Amino acid sequence: MHRYIWRGFRFGALLQIAVGPVCLFIFQTAASSGFFAAEAAVLAVTLADSLYVAAALLGAGTIIEKNRPARSIFRYLGAAVIILFGISSILGAFGVNILPGIGGMTETSSESAFINALLLTLSSPLTIVFWAGIFSAKAASGEMDRNEVYYFAVGAILSTLVFMSFTAAAGVLTGSFLPGSLIAALNAAVGAVLVFFGIRTAFRG
Repeated sequence: MHRYIWRGFRFGALLQIAVGPVCLFIFQTAASSGFFAAEAAVLAVTLADSLYVAAALLGAGTIIEKNRPARSIFRYLGAAVIILFGISSILGAFGVNILPGIGGMTETSSESAFINALLLTLSSPLTIVFWAGIFSAKAASGEMDRNEVYYFAVGAILSTLVFMSFTAAAGVLTGSFLPGSLIAALNAAVGAVLVFFGIRTAFRG
């Protein structure tokens, strides 16, 4: 059991190296609002990932994969959410807030950070298809039986919790050395990257 949890953790950690919009959001929240708000966001991300992994294990990924219109709808909706978060972060750096707790110069509450991180993570439902492919490949190759795939999934989820917590800590350390003007610049920069991620998501095949 422990061996497969560790393998899932290592696989998940490898995925975390590719920094995405959620990781940037956690870092930004920690730098501007502190560790507790960022850790609330981390818990939301872990919850959303757990839901998606569970859906993949239950076969939802196969259904989505076979339904091209559904994939397109999910992709565009997810892209729209990411772009909206990005625009809010950019405007928030200039004191204009269109989403509560996104990019503003006032501290974000733990509740707002949790909700925003949950929405941002859930904006990529095609993650279910990815995990369904991973789990199917592991099972089909004979490398793991069904129970071992579950342990692998638990390890992957734990890697999200650990890596994002380290990201939050790094954001706090960075924010403690940055003046308000640079925090605003960081918010604007993160917003621009989020907009880029959203546009890339929309046009990705």
